[in-house]
Amino acid sequence: MDHAQAIALYKPLLHRIAYNIVRCKEDAEDIVQETFEKWLSIETDIQNTKAYLIQSVRNNCINHLNSLKRKKQEYLESIDLSELLTRVKETNFAHLDLEAELQNAFRIMQTKLEPMERAVIVLKEAFDFDYDTLQATLDKKKDHLRQLLSRAKKKLSEETSRIHLDLPDTTALMEKFRHACSMDNAGEIIHQLKQDIASRKK
Repeated sequence: MDHAQAIALYKPLLHRIAYNIVRCKEDAEDIVQETFEKWLSIETDIQNTKAYLIQSVRNNCINHLNSLKRKKQEYLESIDLSELLTRVKETNFAHLDLEAELQNAFRIMQTKLEPMERAVIVLKEAFDFDYDTLQATLDKKKDHLRQLLSRAKKKLSEETSRIHLDLPDTTALMEKFRHACSMDNAGEIIHQLKQDIASRKK
């Protein structure tokens, strides 16, 4: 069997295998194409062409998924939460990309921060609460609130290698944050943040 015959015979099978792993038609096609190109460049004889191509496609799919995961983590690490929250207040969710960025930011906060730390940084950075207002809202002394804010920023600046990409849904918190921004009233988000704090104490 020559190369052209092997490609015609195995291409549909390899496409199915690749698609089942990466779940994207275009990426699967690219991976199969790259696999064939590498196979055609090999000078030594391969005893079992079918087995070689199948294993190569699987390996290339795994490498592709790992690359996507690394890129996503690098993107998450690049988010400047303070700057992002300021942009949200200015644009009021006018841009879908901004909302996607904010959703990722909330996922990072949910993973890295304790509920009280999350409450302090959201209210301080997004809604410009001063320490007097924070003290009255969260019933914590100003010095403690300053420590919480400093600790939260330090945690957010650390590497996100331990973040799991399949994080819990943050839709409810996002909706309250969106509404609070659009109405310029932090009441709903304060209620949600306090609920999170109370739940953690139980």
